[in-house]
Amino acid sequence: MKKNITFTIQAVINSYSILFFSQKKTLGVLLLAVSFFNPMAGAAGLICVLLAIGLVALMGYDRENIRMGLYSFNGLLFGIGFGTFYLFNPSFLAWLIVVGLIVTLLSVTLASVLARHGLPLLSLPFVIAFWLVLLSANGIYHMGLEQRNSAVLNEINSIGEGNRYTLPGILDFIKLPNYCALFFRALSAVLFQNSVLSGIIISIGLFIHSRINFSLLVLAFISACLFNSLTGTYPDGISYYHLGSNIVMAVGAIGSFFLVPSARSYLWALISIPVAFVFINGFTRIFGIYDLPILSLPFCVVTLLFLYFFKLRINTGKLQLTLLQHYSPERNLYQYLNGKDRLDSLNYFNLSLPFMGVWSVSQGYDGSITHKADWGKALDFVVEDEEHKTYKYPGTRPEHFYCYNKPVLACGDGIIEDVVSHVEDNEIGEVNTVDNWGNSVVIKHLSGLYSKVSHLKKNSIKVKPGDFVKQGDMLGMCGNSGRSPEPHLHFQVQATSYIGSKTLAYPFAYYIDQKDHQNKLHSFNVPQEGAQLSAVEINAAMKQAFKLQPGYMATVTAANRDAEYLEVFTDALNQTYIYSKTTGATAYFINNGTSFYFTSFYGSHNSLLYYFYLAAYKVVFTADPAVTVTDTYPLQLTTDKATLWLQDLLAPFYQFIKLGYQSSAKADGQGVIISSAQHKLVFGKKKQTMTANLHLQRGDINAFTVNLNHTKIEAQWNTENTW
Repeated sequence: MKKNITFTIQAVINSYSILFFSQKKTLGVLLLAVSFFNPMAGAAGLICVLLAIGLVALMGYDRENIRMGLYSFNGLLFGIGFGTFYLFNPSFLAWLIVVGLIVTLLSVTLASVLARHGLPLLSLPFVIAFWLVLLSANGIYHMGLEQRNSAVLNEINSIGEGNRYTLPGILDFIKLPNYCALFFRALSAVLFQNSVLSGIIISIGLFIHSRINFSLLVLAFISACLFNSLTGTYPDGISYYHLGSNIVMAVGAIGSFFLVPSARSYLWALISIPVAFVFINGFTRIFGIYDLPILSLPFCVVTLLFLYFFKLRINTGKLQLTLLQHYSPERNLYQYLNGKDRLDSLNYFNLSLPFMGVWSVSQGYDGSITHKADWGKALDFVVEDEEHKTYKYPGTRPEHFYCYNKPVLACGDGIIEDVVSHVEDNEIGEVNTVDNWGNSVVIKHLSGLYSKVSHLKKNSIKVKPGDFVKQGDMLGMCGNSGRSPEPHLHFQVQATSYIGSKTLAYPFAYYIDQKDHQNKLHSFNVPQEGAQLSAVEINAAMKQAFKLQPGYMATVTAANRDAEYLEVFTDALNQTYIYSKTTGATAYFINNGTSFYFTSFYGSHNSLLYYFYLAAYKVVFTADPAVTVTDTYPLQLTTDKATLWLQDLLAPFYQFIKLGYQSSAKADGQGVIISSAQHKLVFGKKKQTMTANLHLQRGDINAFTVNLNHTKIEAQWNTENTW
């Protein structure tokens, strides 16, 4: 019962906040309170919300969509509009419930239809239902409804501004500049009000919700007024209702919600202003024939038109649609920027180095010797000694070279596509230009993705066409065949199976560059000429500890905190996540066999799962203490809210904050300790903001400690009796 009440309260509040594309509780509560500035309208709106929530819950629709208010916000708009325009009488409540039911039916149906095209519902059900009421109530059979003498209704039917309405109540004695008052009244119009006080309260809620969205709404208001002044479209001023419910809302939706906020999204959002003018004028003329107000129809049409236009692009460029909606422009932006840097690896097939030990890149991409033009994206590898020589004295025979006869490995899983193994090895200094590539192996990893190793030793190749190989399987031995004056290994990635195919630029998944003894870890990068490469040495205990497969369960405890019960699940998109049954927090992660890293977190930052997310943000399965793992957190995790809010305002154009992460691991007598830290860069000034340690024992997570904002969390991780 308690869970149902909590769920209903969340759904009600979200039905209000989602009017401004938010799931912020503060904004929802403020909008709920403001709606009761007109008690009849506020009550009617709340009744329709409860009706919609109850109906879709009873019929078994998706509970998450219900909780988010997706099926009920149109009922809210209808209820507020209905209570604003009609007097209460015996027919009022009956028709409110009947048409509220119609709005819910329309919401569910249209949401499904539009979703097939990747489009949002917006307020179309409200517009359609309200038109039905107006047509029915104004017809021969008036339904028993009595219309109010509403200033708001007069405003909706007018496209001119007309400053003939006074400020309500408390603000009657406050003199605000005309345009300031108009801005606040425009915001209040979304709730069918003409109130500066309502607009101020809504503005506060919007600013708390999103600095990006609020600043864009202000920019939209200023731009619309300037455009009107320049064109003289509305000599008496723009209708505050159309300013708020159509123009400003369309700009906010396009520029900061459905598009990832950026300079380009702002530009397109501002372009929508004159487009909205045209639709407002045209629709007013068309529907005026039937005495129908256009309500928020221009907002719906302009927003859907722009979105579908963007969706039809083949190349998206830098103007990005929001693919994963967080209902916060800031989080949409910060997660996009963070994912663009961190998750680009998901676009690549994992390729490992095709050798064991430490090899050097003797010729890199577009090298000065043979890597030219269409065959330029290739790498040549050799083995060097401490003096950077590739051979031992006298260096006159292939056997004198360190890389000769060394194993060559499959860089990734695949099927052997082509093999050449009969070409003789060259004498040192000689080349075979007839059999240019020498002995070679081509592996097909995916359709359109092949790798090739060349210049192998004659008759050393262990595989044949059609064989399936795993990453790390031996293919043959390094040799000196083909166009090779001295032993080396040639490696390239290509789009076709032919041995002479053109090359593709393609990264290795993970490797360590030991040049100058720095042991620098690289992930999904292309080695540079001169780099000294080795594979990441996988620690089996670390790999086992982070093998969190669906069904894995753990109990996390800490002093003065409730125990948290965690379980690993996989969602409909096959993404794996840890879910806290205690707090409802969720942390998505990826384990690619070499590293474990989190991609996103949802829920309370007071959850123990959140502290684990911070501490284990990225772990590479090596216990070499000389290897440091680096990464970046999304900016919304910054705890300095004042600085973050300033960053929010500038974020679409410039980021001056960076939240960094680093970790390293070392084995001790009892297990492995992973030490991690968070640091904040503000205008290049670095400050450490968190330290953490994870303790692994016997191939399992044992405990973790986090120091953050003068708070120390010492947690125990227990998997006993949880399976």
